[in-house]
Amino acid sequence: MKKSFQLVALFAIMLLGSCTGGKEQKAVEKVEDKPKVKLADVTARPVDQIQEYTATVEAEVKNNIAPASPVRIDKIFVEVGDRVSKGQKLVLMDEASLKQMKLQLENKRLEFNRADELYKVGGTSKSEWDALKMALEVQETAYKNLMENTTLVSPISGIITARNYDNGDMYSGGNPVLVVEQITPVKLMINVSETYFSQVKKGSPVAVKLDVYGDEEFAGKVSLVYPIIDATTRTFPVEIKLENKDQRVRPGMFARATLNFGTQDNVVVPDLAIVKQAGAGDRYVFVYKDGKVSYNKVELGRRMGTEYELKSGVPNNSQVVVAGQARLINGTEVDVEK
Repeated sequence: MKKSFQLVALFAIMLLGSCTGGKEQKAVEKVEDKPKVKLADVTARPVDQIQEYTATVEAEVKNNIAPASPVRIDKIFVEVGDRVSKGQKLVLMDEASLKQMKLQLENKRLEFNRADELYKVGGTSKSEWDALKMALEVQETAYKNLMENTTLVSPISGIITARNYDNGDMYSGGNPVLVVEQITPVKLMINVSETYFSQVKKGSPVAVKLDVYGDEEFAGKVSLVYPIIDATTRTFPVEIKLENKDQRVRPGMFARATLNFGTQDNVVVPDLAIVKQAGAGDRYVFVYKDGKVSYNKVELGRRMGTEYELKSGVPNNSQVVVAGQARLINGTEVDVEK
C-alpha cells in the first residue's frame, strides 16, 4: 500500500513538472516569436515638384474650306499632305453661275448709269434713282459672294489634312471640301490641379515628349492659363505651345508634358517601405517607435529611382520598416535586426 502511494506521488510530481516545463517553454517561444524587421532612417529633404500630364497634339489653327452654298466642284489643286501658303488658290468651283451673274451685274450697272445721267438733268425722280442704286449694290454684293465661293483660297499657311471630294463632285454641305491646319506652332491642352493655380505662369518652360519619338524632349512654353477652376474636377486648363519649326510634331500625336513647380521639403522613404493594402489602392508604411510599429496611411508623391516622396503620413526623422512587413499589424511589437 505504501509502495503504491509513493508511485502515485511520484507520478503527480512528474506530471506537475511536465506542465510547468510546458508553460515555461511556451513563454520562451512567445518571447522569441516577435517578428524581426529591418529599419531605415528617413528625413525630409527638398524635392522637385514635377508633374507629368498627357495630351493630344492640336493644330494652332484649323480651317474648313467649303463654299457657302451648293455648287459643283470644277477643280481641286491640292492633295492631303501638301503645304500651302496664306491666300493660295485651293479649289475652283463651277463658273457657269458666275458668268451669268456677271452679265446681270453689267446690265444693272448700265441701267443705273443711264438713270444717273437723267437724274442729273432732272429727267428722273430721286426715289427711282435710289431704287436703282440699291438694286446695283445688292447685285454687286451677290456677285462678290459668288466669286468668293467660286475660287476658294487658304486663309492660313499650313498643311492639307483632309480632302473629302474629287473634281466634278457636287458640293451639297456636310463635310468641307478640304481641311487646312496651321502646325507651326502646335499646341497641347492639359488640366492642372487647383493646388498649383498660383504657380503656373505664362511663359514658363515645359518639357514635352512624344511617344513616337521616344525619350527625345521638345521645348514648349505655357501660352495661356485659363482664369477659372472647374468645380467638378478641381482643375484648370493650361495651353502649351511648341514652335515646331521643323514640323516634326503633328496633330493627333500622343504627348507627355512635364511641369516643374519648384521644390518642397517632404519625407523621402525607400520603395521597400511602401505597403499596398489588399483590395484597395491605398498605400501604407510601418513606422517604428519604442519597440512597436504603427500602420500609417501615406500619400505618395514622386518616385525617384528606388525612393518615394511622401506628401503625408510619416513624420520627419522617423524609422520605417523596409523588410519583415508580412506578419505586422498596427501596434505589433517587433525585434529589430541589426
